[in-house]
Amino acid sequence: MSSFTTGLLSASDILAGTRDAARKRRIALGMTQLELASCAGVTAASLKRFERTGEIAFASLARIALALDCAEGFGALFPEPEATSLDTLLAPTKTRKRARRKAP
Repeated sequence: MSSFTTGLLSASDILAGTRDAARKRRIALGMTQLELASCAGVTAASLKRFERTGEIAFASLARIALALDCAEGFGALFPEPEATSLDTLLAPTKTRKRARRKAP
């Protein structure tokens, strides 16, 4: 069972869950830290710090996920909100535009 399925999560819970899942996946695939770091194109120090603390640059995390063949989950990170009514569903989407810069 995933540690992400329980109620409310803190940022440190998410980091720990991601770290633990990646480490378990690496071990299940029979990869050493050095092998994964090399395959993912990250430094061994970055991977070791990630597995110890859960902290890593997002680009490095994406490369590790690709190397572990589990990057498909990134697409589910920020789903669009569900429509709460038919009016919401039919309403045109608003596009945001930057305001013009004021002249000095």
